[in-house]
This record gives sequence, C-alpha cells and structure tokens, in this order.
Amino acid sequence: QVQLVESGGGLVQAGGSLRLSCAASGRTSSVYTMGWFRQAPGKEREFVAAIRRSAGSTYYTDSVKGRFTISRDNARNTVYLQMNSLKPEDTAVYYCAASESMRYLGGYDYWGQGTQVTVSS
Repeated sequence: QVQLVESGGGLVQAGGSLRLSCAASGRTSSVYTMGWFRQAPGKEREFVAAIRRSAGSTYYTDSVKGRFTISRDNARNTVYLQMNSLKPEDTAVYYCAASESMRYLGGYDYWGQGTQVTVSS
C-alpha cells in the first residue's frame, strides 16, 4: 500500500502562484507514475499533469501547459505541482495519485485526500 498526503492548497488571486506537494509513504518502490488531477464543483475529475520515475517524462493537459510544472524528488518520495499564472477556472480540489504502471491518464492505484485551490478574480 501507498499513502499520499497533499499540501499547499489555498486561496490566491488570479495571476498568482501556488505550489502543491504530495508526500508518498509506504511501498513507494512500486510507484512508477505520479499524477495530479482536479475536480471542480459540478464537474468530472480531470487529468492535470503526470511524471514518470524513469527519465522524469512529464505530461500536461493542454489548459495548463506553460503555466504548471510537475516535478518529483525521488529521494523524498515527493511530487510537486508548481502553478503559475493561475486563473479562476483553475479553482478545484486537486488530488495526487500514484500508479504502479506507465499509464498516466488513468488507472491510478492510490489517491490522496485532495487539497482545495481557489483562485479569485
């Protein structure tokens, strides 16, 4: 089992920045891909970004490309999501997820509890 704990959410004005962190514990050696998803009120949960352990390959949904950066510190078992130029439409609960496979758009095995990000206009 892998446990994930997110932190770093909050309230920020449009154009501002936030950095989310996700600390993994437990059987972290089995984790290959880590990702961030978000769910806005009344909407389905959507993929935001992902990063693979090997070579650090990264993937982003189109709406955040150029504004968000995902990174990971394997030694600390932590993944980060640096969010810049935030927009009100980025408001959502952000979830960290971990997968034991190479898939990055879905099929994650473990999920965090979520952290709220609110962007005011």
